[in-house]
Amino acid sequence: MSASNAALLQRDLDHLIHPLYNRTMQSGGKVWVGGEGIYLIDADGKRYYDGLSGLWCNTAGFGRRELIDAATHQLNQMAYASGYCGSTNPPAIELAEKLAAITYPNINKFFFTSGGGESSDSNFKMARYYWKKMGKPGKYKVISRQWGYHGVTLAAMSATGIKPYWPAFEPRVEGFIHIPSPYPYRYEAPAGVSQGIAAANELEKAILAEGPDSVAMFLAEPVHGAGGVIPPQDDYFPRIREICNQYDVLLVSDEVITGFGRTGKMFGMENWGVKPDMMQFAKAITSGYFPLGGIGISDEIAEVLDKADDLWMHAYTYSAHPVGCAIGCAMIDVITKEDFPGQAAVKGERLLNGLTGSLADHPYVGDVRGKGLMCAIEIVKDKATKEEFDVSEKIGPQVLAETTKRGLFSRVRNDVYCIAPPIVSSEAEIDDMVSILADSVRAVLG
Repeated sequence: MSASNAALLQRDLDHLIHPLYNRTMQSGGKVWVGGEGIYLIDADGKRYYDGLSGLWCNTAGFGRRELIDAATHQLNQMAYASGYCGSTNPPAIELAEKLAAITYPNINKFFFTSGGGESSDSNFKMARYYWKKMGKPGKYKVISRQWGYHGVTLAAMSATGIKPYWPAFEPRVEGFIHIPSPYPYRYEAPAGVSQGIAAANELEKAILAEGPDSVAMFLAEPVHGAGGVIPPQDDYFPRIREICNQYDVLLVSDEVITGFGRTGKMFGMENWGVKPDMMQFAKAITSGYFPLGGIGISDEIAEVLDKADDLWMHAYTYSAHPVGCAIGCAMIDVITKEDFPGQAAVKGERLLNGLTGSLADHPYVGDVRGKGLMCAIEIVKDKATKEEFDVSEKIGPQVLAETTKRGLFSRVRNDVYCIAPPIVSSEAEIDDMVSILADSVRAVLG
């Protein structure tokens, strides 16, 4: 290794600003120089399990020749071409066709972006455009949920329901409203009403409070990701679909994390038999090998768009990037050939059962949860009352430091430890990650 982790970090501190940047935090960071299968390798040569698939994206692991060869071939063929109206390229056409074959049956038309935040903004604008064409220009508001994560552009941040993202950049964009998450561990339902139905009815309350004629869309992750891996109750999304139908509100599924097999289904809302009107995706579409995302729209919305005589004035330089789309095509082939949804269902059950068996009885582990191959443990100060530790005690970060020391690298949301390894992880590797996390919790909390 030509330079140590410490030496490279010093150069980094001199010139780089990072996502979620804090200089003190970065001074203790890792410099990643390699990847092999499901392992990250730092500048000192130490290997770590990639416990969060990068940022939920690297489902196929490192070194996949299919993806590397697709990129190499396309770079040699044509590295870039505009995707603006009047121009196209074969990989973009093929990727849209492949998506139509695997997404919700009512969604067959797609717009490509560079990632999830751009996809959120694209759907906000698509919804506004659609309602204007439908003669309802007053429908522009977006309802989303507490603990939902939808990106950090100014509009996407305003939809994101994780409060620490807001203060440094407020005021937020007007027209974004948040309702409580269904959060099975913490949501309190009225007596006599199921938790899922009560949580879904929060949407109806918000629509009525704002006025149905002002609400364009409801944006939701099928399973909260960055907010702490929070799967909803089974009756939640079917009721959400009913409410959106009743009040003429578009249901938008944020599949940036849950898409392409992560939850045990190809796309998240399939778990409950619900079809959204629009969707957004990124991350696993290229396994993180290239920045690519997009939105998909229902046939009804597509018909309105195609019949319009004006321009949908929304554009990105890298929309339908041929290299990204070529990798996306190769990745969908990998996903379908190797049955990523089926793998995630089986391995996710093993991960959740392992965490439950190892940690559910721990006096400071309040909840163990998951859906497919995305799980979390929630650490609490008092198991009976669900009281949280004070943030100043940094229990979650301490556990994270312990897992990192033992060779498992992931992320926490306060005292919620999230784990979503690559779908290609072996059962033995999953068992080892469970052991590392359990040992780390005990190291911090006894």
